[in-house]
Amino acid sequence: MIDILLGGDNAVVIALACRQLPPHQRTKGILWGTAGAIVLRVILIAFALTLLQVPFLKLVGAALLLWIGVKLLVPQEEGHSNIQGSDKLWAAVKTVIVADLVMSVDNVIAIAGAATSAGSAHQLPLVIFGLLVSIPIIVWGSQLVLKLMDRFPAIITIGGMLLGWIAGTMAHSDPATKDWLPQTQLWSYGFGILGAVTVFVVGMVIKNRTSKAA
Repeated sequence: MIDILLGGDNAVVIALACRQLPPHQRTKGILWGTAGAIVLRVILIAFALTLLQVPFLKLVGAALLLWIGVKLLVPQEEGHSNIQGSDKLWAAVKTVIVADLVMSVDNVIAIAGAATSAGSAHQLPLVIFGLLVSIPIIVWGSQLVLKLMDRFPAIITIGGMLLGWIAGTMAHSDPATKDWLPQTQLWSYGFGILGAVTVFVVGMVIKNRTSKAA
């Protein structure tokens, strides 16, 4: 769910990077570019899972996730006009991989944070499974997902609050907080609810102010 919600921009980048390819090469460009981007993302997430065991880094990740969740709720201007397409297959593939890598910071932090609730032996396999499931949806179903988000804005709100929940539980489980916070399921749920509510309230306030200014 996280990768689908945060993958809309990546799907747009793929389309823009491959738009100048000959019709018979577009599918190849999309598939090879996506495959390369996914491999790089798995490597990034593997490092992120390790780094999140360092004290205080989960708190930093939680703060970033809260910001990402709020940003998801606030309408953004389209910013993809600088993505240059290419009529050469491997040049387009390179563009997809580089652009996706730059835009994947939010995905990596969110997915790594969600995976930390699983046992250490299952974290990376679960992450890889989630990414593999999301590939066909991002490549072939991105327009459907975007239309559903336009028709049912509650999907975006729920997604933003989900990121807030993960941020809260991540902050609660940081190694630096284990000595002075009770490590019980009830406290973890409490921090999750606090994170979800924070994203919703801050997102709605900024969204209303943005609408009034417009």
